[in-house]
Amino acid sequence: MDGAMVLRGVGRGVWQLFSYPFRIFFLSLAVLSVFWIPSWVAVASGPLTLPLALPGYYWHQHEMVFAFLHAAIAGFLLTAVCVWTGTQRTHGHVLLAIWLVWLAGRVIMAVGDGLPGWLTAGVNLAFLPLIMADAGWRIWQARQKRQIVVLAVLGLLWVMQLGFFMRPQGAFIDAALVLAMTLMLVIGGRITPNFSMAWLRNHGLSTQGIRIVPALEWGVLASMGATLLAVLSGNGPAIAATALVAGAVSLTRIVLWRGWRVRSEPLLWILHISMLWIPAALWLLAGSAAGWWPATVWVHAIAVGGMGGLILGVISRVALGHTGRALQLPRGMATAFAAVHLAAITRVAAGFGVIPWQTGLGIAGALWIAAYGLFLVRYIPILTAPRVDGRPG
Repeated sequence: MDGAMVLRGVGRGVWQLFSYPFRIFFLSLAVLSVFWIPSWVAVASGPLTLPLALPGYYWHQHEMVFAFLHAAIAGFLLTAVCVWTGTQRTHGHVLLAIWLVWLAGRVIMAVGDGLPGWLTAGVNLAFLPLIMADAGWRIWQARQKRQIVVLAVLGLLWVMQLGFFMRPQGAFIDAALVLAMTLMLVIGGRITPNFSMAWLRNHGLSTQGIRIVPALEWGVLASMGATLLAVLSGNGPAIAATALVAGAVSLTRIVLWRGWRVRSEPLLWILHISMLWIPAALWLLAGSAAGWWPATVWVHAIAVGGMGGLILGVISRVALGHTGRALQLPRGMATAFAAVHLAAITRVAAGFGVIPWQTGLGIAGALWIAAYGLFLVRYIPILTAPRVDGRPG
């Protein structure tokens, strides 16, 4: 009887993961982070051989730019869009089916050696349109024109994924990272200053001086669009010029949020620091386009520091708020936030040759695994349990 009760409890916990999109996708991206990174380190350094659908380097690029990012997009957007539009959440068997499409992509990429290229591409390209369709019809019903820019960026991201499968050695992966930065600037640019101002008000502190300037919002989109076109064109001087401008506009916008005022709250400083990796990566992109340093430097600045940091910060906060819990960071998670940024610094330093490449790869990988491993340890009980306030989801 005790064994049967344990099994029923496990079953309820597993099914609880499909009660709201953030649960299963946040768990999935963390598991992917913890297992895929050491696999890549082992593949890159030689002791591990996998029957990958693509050569190891391209497999790593796809999984960390598209698969990891897509899971974060699905978990956040399908959760947030229900709140934005006041519509019923995607859950149950529908959510299970969407997640299985994402999972099928991971399996075929890991063990798909010898399978037709069209099959590998088709399975992986099927996921993002499902997310766009789910979010899109809600946005259309609610007539929320403000959210169309998010769908537009996702559509372009899907085009870059298609281009990557057609020509993985082309500029499509770099363009996808530019779009990832654009998405971070749009969504992160909404939540970061607003969360910060709310926290300051709740603590009786002034929000004076914190500014959201509409002209800068449009300036970010315009400069990032120009950078995207330059990257796709492959014109080095154009890439350098547009990336420099985009970095300056982005940094000005971020500085106006006065992030240092919330430095005592880890759930907020993680967002501000992660956003600062965007202008840093753009300026590093400019330098690589000018031939001053390797392209891997800007790529890992944004992929590890920007994407890795912002995603870890957002999922840590959303998982608390949407399970009815107080926004109090579980023990050890501030260390996880520090670890992901140390991973980015280490990986960038290795790109510059400050430390040996193999050493940097190993240290950065270990720090990344520690960051997302801590998330798993602290958040699996949260993600698999019902809301503490008894509400559905």
